[in-house]
Amino acid sequence: MSRIGFIGLGVMGRPMAENLLADGHELVVSSRSPEPVAALEAAGATAAATPAEAVRGADVAITMLPDGAAVAAVTEGEDGILAAAVPGTLLIEMSTIAPAQARELAARGAERGLAVLDAPVSGGDVGARSASLSIMVGGAAADFERALPLLAAMGSTVTRVGEAGAGQVVKAANQVLVALTIEGVAEALTLAESAGIASATVLDVLGSGLAANRVMEVRRQHFVDHAFAPGFRVDLHRKDLGIALDAAAEAGVTLPATPVVAGLLDRLREEGRGGEDHTALLAAVEALATECG
Repeated sequence: MSRIGFIGLGVMGRPMAENLLADGHELVVSSRSPEPVAALEAAGATAAATPAEAVRGADVAITMLPDGAAVAAVTEGEDGILAAAVPGTLLIEMSTIAPAQARELAARGAERGLAVLDAPVSGGDVGARSASLSIMVGGAAADFERALPLLAAMGSTVTRVGEAGAGQVVKAANQVLVALTIEGVAEALTLAESAGIASATVLDVLGSGLAANRVMEVRRQHFVDHAFAPGFRVDLHRKDLGIALDAAAEAGVTLPATPVVAGLLDRLREEGRGGEDHTALLAAVEALATECG
């Protein structure tokens, strides 16, 4: 059993923390919203007033936050995780941030005697609840082995993909593929619906052939009902595509289709729909099809 300071109990973080608690670990939790903290406390966790308080005396610190700014806010400064954690603590950063920020965090941690892994996840809220996330990890092999039992309590596929920052590169690639897949499904449904064919029928047929994919399986009702409760928010996916495009520019490669989908997400955000599920790309594609028709 490990003593874990867990920071960030949002749509993803809360069920991930619950799975660690169910696995028998001692949890000290901190989050901006009081409701999930109270719920975890009722389930057996200890509440902390600040992230620093959550990680003091912990063997492991885990962060699951919306973006790089939030990660910097809880890790840096006199009351940040890096200052509060004792040497030897393992910091597992599971948010989706830029690879360069992950590498910098690992270097800053090493200066203070902390081991740091970047371990972003894929699988959405469904995977978080069912402990079936895919977790891609960057960092030293020995630190990965130390973290593996904890990560296995939250995910069904846990893979070390390289050194510090590598997990975030693979996550960026994942977010590109998910975004392009959703947009592709949206185009296919828009085409079929224009001929009067129901979305449910199209998804049944395409899901049995080469076009089958997890997006159609997990987000089926979003597409069928045109109901886009998150899930994974448009705002966050647009942030992730920005990370991917920046990483591509840093590497000197071009991603031809990604800016197009990023533009569709921007359109949704301009319409005040940034808080909806990323499958709202269907609405953006349908609107564009009508305009051009």
